[in-house]
Amino acid sequence: MKARVPQGGGPTAPTATATAAAPAPADSIVAVGERNLTIEDVVRLARGRAIIALPSNPAWRARIEAGFALIERRIESGTVVYGVNTGYGDSCTRAVPQDLVRDLPLNLTRYHGCGLGRSFSPEATGAILSARIASLSRGFSGVRVVLLERLCSLLNEGVLPLIPEEGSVGASGDLTPLSYVAAVLVGEREVLWRGATVPAAVALREARIEPIELAPKEALAIMNGTAAMTGLACLAFARAEHVMELASRISALAVLALRGNPDHFDERLFELKPHPGQQRSAALIRESLRGARWTRKDEANPIQDPYSLRCAPHVIGVLGDTLPWVRSLVETELNSANDNPLLDPEQDRVMHGGHFYGGHVAIAMDTLKTAVANVADLLDRQLALLVDTRTNRGLPANLSGADPARASVNHGLKAVQIAASAWTAEALKLCMPASVFSRSTECHNQDKVSMGTISARDAVRVLELTEQVLAAQLLAVVQGVELRIQRGELERSSLSGHAAELAASVREDFAHLTEDRPLDRTLARLVERIQAREWSRGAEPAVGQVPAPASPTGASTGSSKGRR
Repeated sequence: MKARVPQGGGPTAPTATATAAAPAPADSIVAVGERNLTIEDVVRLARGRAIIALPSNPAWRARIEAGFALIERRIESGTVVYGVNTGYGDSCTRAVPQDLVRDLPLNLTRYHGCGLGRSFSPEATGAILSARIASLSRGFSGVRVVLLERLCSLLNEGVLPLIPEEGSVGASGDLTPLSYVAAVLVGEREVLWRGATVPAAVALREARIEPIELAPKEALAIMNGTAAMTGLACLAFARAEHVMELASRISALAVLALRGNPDHFDERLFELKPHPGQQRSAALIRESLRGARWTRKDEANPIQDPYSLRCAPHVIGVLGDTLPWVRSLVETELNSANDNPLLDPEQDRVMHGGHFYGGHVAIAMDTLKTAVANVADLLDRQLALLVDTRTNRGLPANLSGADPARASVNHGLKAVQIAASAWTAEALKLCMPASVFSRSTECHNQDKVSMGTISARDAVRVLELTEQVLAAQLLAVVQGVELRIQRGELERSSLSGHAAELAASVREDFAHLTEDRPLDRTLARLVERIQAREWSRGAEPAVGQVPAPASPTGASTGSSKGRR
């Protein structure tokens, strides 16, 4: 089985199963069911860089089927099990007759078909599928192996449900978004398949995936969980990690462009306030500044730069030090059984609870988006310093590289700075915590909800806006440094590897700005490169790396392999 194409295209000869025996290189397989997943695993799956595989271990298969058998015994005995032989939500007091029990799952998927808004991106949909498979494969949800195989086939073959972004309050889980996953399994609604929107039944037939009849509890198991918010949170974390690194390196170039004081990032200084993320940011800035030599000695470095330069590690470091905590919450959620009810076949128990509540993801995303938006604000302030002749220490207005004879008709990065300010303002506006906006819903059964999916969506949007600000500031710092070199103030050969590599790489898409020209396509290209993590230093240890959560038996089954 081949890894899917990120755009949604599938292989020419797909198969319909997903097992550990799939013929693919070992490093392109992400195994679920017997080990904990990392955020990086989800990102690889979401981007089509790996396939997901179920265990071939007969004991695992037997454990999964034991949960399904437990549900069947309860149905036969007439024992009341929520959502299996009762109505849903506040309708749980309404018994479902034996002859209608098997109609209930399909009706659940259908009446939740009310999502609106844009559809999640292929990458987000891949992350959502990965998160749901990870949870259900733990063996406490009462689903069959064949259901898990079909879910894996959707992901591996690129049959991606079109899931509307809007309609989840984050408890009882992501009911409405995940109904679109459940519906596709039976051949209903639409999917993205080979780059086009097609009916699910058509895509399943072309991908050779048999539609499935949902057994009692299976629709509820798919829908009554936190997969949408958790999948988005995994993607948000990976993007935020890169923002932290790249913002530090951009800040170093801003220091060079503004003839700032490199002593603000002294290693000994940061030993005295040893927040790890702050130290890491200062080290990245310090490394990028190392070796830079000025040719003009008549201008001494200022004793103290404005805060957006001097305090760059302190702002970026807050994001860095938020990441370990966010990773812990998100990966614990990812590797949990988070639907209701849950089953313990070994003890022959059905446990009713509220693990669908997404509060941990909600608070993690509310916190993450605030830390990220503060980085956007920092870079926006640096950009404001660079374009203003009152603060840029001798550079041309708006960093225009025009010949003096044409300076009056050229305005350089004036509009870019305005746009960056708009993107920053929008990011900051979205920092209102969604998790405090609980609304009582569903006849007051769901009277306290997490809003975790809205928090995660907000975090992704804040990251999009911040990446746009990063792109704008990349233009400004590279233009500013080049102007210093052209004016004979900074020795090009003295720039360190990190600073020189980043500047040279940006120059592949951004020629030195002399005459005014549209920069929208250049900015869009830089955003693409940022989102592809092109400037990530993969050899560096990951920020926020923590031990994987323990398995249900108490043993750690996580792996740090592949973390970046």
